[in-house]
Amino acid sequence: MNPLKVENVVKRYGDKTAVNGLGFEVAKGEIYGLLGGNGAGKTTTMRMVLGLIYPDEGRISYHGKSYGGEQLRGLGYLPEERGLYPKIKVSDQIIYLAQLRGMNRKEADRNLRSWLERFNVPEYYDKRVEELSKGNQQKIQFIAAVIHDPDILVLDEAFSGLDPVNVELLKSTVKELRDAGKTILFSTHRMEHVEELCRNITILHKSNPVLQGNLKEIKKQFPRERVMVSVDGELQGLASLPGVGKVIRHENGYELTIGRAEAAQLILRHAMAQGELTRFEIMEPTLNEIFIRTVGERIE
Repeated sequence: MNPLKVENVVKRYGDKTAVNGLGFEVAKGEIYGLLGGNGAGKTTTMRMVLGLIYPDEGRISYHGKSYGGEQLRGLGYLPEERGLYPKIKVSDQIIYLAQLRGMNRKEADRNLRSWLERFNVPEYYDKRVEELSKGNQQKIQFIAAVIHDPDILVLDEAFSGLDPVNVELLKSTVKELRDAGKTILFSTHRMEHVEELCRNITILHKSNPVLQGNLKEIKKQFPRERVMVSVDGELQGLASLPGVGKVIRHENGYELTIGRAEAAQLILRHAMAQGELTRFEIMEPTLNEIFIRTVGERIE
């Protein structure tokens, strides 16, 4: 039995359907990607998972049980928007929030100090939130989401406002939580993060799930339409090859779009005839390309 199960969930606000017939499961030790444009239904879905609102139809279960106080203590949430009080000390806020989730003060304090050390910011314990940069506020908010050691985590734009070094720090932390058996629902606009972290995904568009499943299997459903090639020297005549569309010259080679699969072999033979081949790769579609194609085809 998977820790988080969403079954045919529907949520309406008046005559507007915010989520329509959504279903998915997230396994223990899995990061599940929830994707969609603005207004697609992601936030409504996360609020239902968190028990902040309830579905009009369908069911959400946590380790096979319906939402309740026991399940609340097992949930952690990192919102996209900053939700901390700016003029209150970090320690006062985080310890209080941990106590709301059932921790005693001593345990909460110990966990907070441990997390601050882990993020290399132990000096923030007595600082007010407004004294911190936006990126460091995001670190503190992340700690607030995980300090009570929840089984199920809902992360909304977890890396928002972070510089590349801190993005890598939080990504590695999320991976460690996954490897420790946490169940993670992950929403972001950064497709490269989803490709790196997620095994399964759902793409929502206008409240409806339009693409779901294993990311590797989804990629197999879409044609490989790009070829990267380079030789030791210049390549001539690429644009004239049958089936080749756009040709883009990069610093270390060429990127070509192809209209049919056999064009790739023509490119390979053409390149080998002109010099020593240093790279030839038929590129699988990126999640960003899949997202644009899937959602774009449904935009009226």
